Amino acid sequence: MAKQKFDIPVRRGERLELTVENLASSGDGISRYRGYTLFVPTAVPGDCVVGEVIKTTPRFGVMRIVETTRPAAARVEPLCPVFPRCGGCKLQDLPYAKQIAFKQQVVADDLLRIGKLKWPQPIRTIPAAEPYHYRNKASFAVQKRSGRLRIGFFRQGTHDVEDASRCETLAEPINTVQAIARSLLIDHQISIFNEIRHEGFFRGLIVRHSQATRETLVGLVTTNGRLQPDFIEALAEKTHAAGVPLHGIVQNINNGKTNIILGNRNRTLWGRDHIIEKLGDIKFHLSLSSFFQVNPRQTVALYNLIKQWAGPEPGRVVDAYCGIGGISLWLAGHPVTGIEESAQAVSDAVRSARLNGIESCRFLEGSIENHIQDLAEHGTIDTLILDPPRKGCSDKLIQAIPSSLKPKTIIYVSCNPATLARDLSGLCENGYTLADLRLVDMFPQTQHIETAVLLKPIACRNPAA
Repeated sequence: MAKQKFDIPVRRGERLELTVENLASSGDGISRYRGYTLFVPTAVPGDCVVGEVIKTTPRFGVMRIVETTRPAAARVEPLCPVFPRCGGCKLQDLPYAKQIAFKQQVVADDLLRIGKLKWPQPIRTIPAAEPYHYRNKASFAVQKRSGRLRIGFFRQGTHDVEDASRCETLAEPINTVQAIARSLLIDHQISIFNEIRHEGFFRGLIVRHSQATRETLVGLVTTNGRLQPDFIEALAEKTHAAGVPLHGIVQNINNGKTNIILGNRNRTLWGRDHIIEKLGDIKFHLSLSSFFQVNPRQTVALYNLIKQWAGPEPGRVVDAYCGIGGISLWLAGHPVTGIEESAQAVSDAVRSARLNGIESCRFLEGSIENHIQDLAEHGTIDTLILDPPRKGCSDKLIQAIPSSLKPKTIIYVSCNPATLARDLSGLCENGYTLADLRLVDMFPQTQHIETAVLLKPIACRNPAA
């Protein structure tokens, strides 16, 4: 059978005057022209724009804004001086209430479109008390262009660094450390890595900061070689003088031809190789590469929600994809088995348990899939917690949950509504139902979405019924 031909009503280079109708899940504006979908990056609903078509496919096109002839009435002035050129945030020009409404709609749309699951509107949400200055970690890209040092974040879809003296989503001490490091890199004439020619030394800057303990860790990502001792001493002295208590400087060595930020080798140059973070009464041992939620206040809200859903007697708990053990330790007092593929994360989890005198948690290295048989053979799993990466759970795990693990309660935490909807559909097809669902706004000003779902093993029924 011959392939169906699509009539694309626009061509590259064509200019159109359109009104932006809504937002895609990517945070880009959407317009339609003769039934054809056009994505309009940096636009918000209600904007009237003149745009140039820069890409066409059979299903959609992409426009570049040439002129905004009438801005949307709902627009607000973003705090960031490089918004929207920096690809880190996409929603700073929307009022916070509209950001929440957008995220609620994305979750509801993906549940219905991908998972064939309808949820009552509006989705209950835990908004952020602080929509700015919440992030506890930053990974800064570093480049040198035309002899000028750039430190910041990559523009969307490129490897061009948008130079920024500060980021308004970061805790202020992180901005302070970035400014000091910038000045010292220039003063000490540190060679900057060129990823095209694969030459140079300094590749990136990572800063972790705990607002609870006020501890700060700096990571200097380089190729093979050693940093000047006077550079390290100046970094420590100037950071302390600026009122930021520094607890460690770590050199991470990444000599690979890759866009992955961190290499496999660390060298502690000053102080220690970790900081202590604290959420509620629980302390966490965080090394440079540890994955930890970036919004401490919202993380406490999420963990408290999980604890509420698990109930006062959660029984035997399995925390799949446990990372450094955040959820596991939050549920301490009950037997919890945390499972994680990263050896470094497991090490941090074990150290955190010792730090808090917690003996009820054990941590296993490896994938959850490799532990399914052992878990099933060791008795009933009362509460299963899933917090996978963006790709979601494997089909093997989704099939094994109802057939082998048979938990009485499932709590699924997701940073990707699309894969969440896919996995929920698989679970609901095999004997589970959605009992509760919350959006936890972990990432204000961005299009990223954190969702928590409670499932129970009863015949799947429409929760909207």
